[in-house]
Amino acid sequence: MAQARTAVIERKTNETDIKVRLEIGSLESAAEQTIDVNTGIGFLDHMYHALAKHGKWSLTLHCTGDLHIDDHHTAEDTAIALGMAFKQALGEPRGIRRYGHAYCPLDEALSRAVVDVSGRPYAVVNLGLKREMIGTLSCEMIPHVIQSFVTAAGLTVHVD
Repeated sequence: MAQARTAVIERKTNETDIKVRLEIGSLESAAEQTIDVNTGIGFLDHMYHALAKHGKWSLTLHCTGDLHIDDHHTAEDTAIALGMAFKQALGEPRGIRRYGHAYCPLDEALSRAVVDVSGRPYAVVNLGLKREMIGTLSCEMIPHVIQSFVTAAGLTVHVD
């Protein structure tokens, strides 16, 4: 079994109270994986759940935020906290593949993500979203979530 790389982050601001526990790189099977995400924004929960599932991470992420105002702080702050947890869990990035990519056909869309664990945060996000909202998540927040995660994690990412 690979060595566990774990992190626990607690991030509290005037707008949000977030707790993240992340384990990467040590799961031998899906049966060992635990995913528990609750941000109060259904589609954001779905995105984080999918990232953890397909990344073979165990993730617990809970957030209480000012959703009575809007989705901005919850979306941004959870991405920052998750990026911080990823960077902490990864530690010194030795023994990993620095570059990676994935394609995912999603009915009428083809999604592509290319990642460099570079230590130099940079994101290019071209999603061509045409809707204003997906559930209760503003579509304008999706690129911002990716940018916030990438910056906190120290990654270079291209997503389209």
